[in-house]
Amino acid sequence: MVDKEDVNRMRWAARRGMLELDLILEPFVSLRYAQLDEPDRHKFQQLMLCEDQDLFVWLMLRGEPDDKELTGIVSQILQFTHSAADDR
Repeated sequence: MVDKEDVNRMRWAARRGMLELDLILEPFVSLRYAQLDEPDRHKFQQLMLCEDQDLFVWLMLRGEPDDKELTGIVSQILQFTHSAADDR
């Protein structure tokens, strides 16, 4: 089980310098982060250490991470982002 402090830390980490990233990452953290299994939570934490420019490229479907470990969590974020609000 994920504690509230961990979710709050990731919510803070998801606040980036670009509005586009904030609009993608904040809802994902709020609605899905706590449901991720431990390995995926770790991958998300690693993703939050990446540069905004890299996150922008990956989340705008202009490229993929070189690190295949991050590709999976990026795919989950994109799937969440492109799903209907009722399916979240």
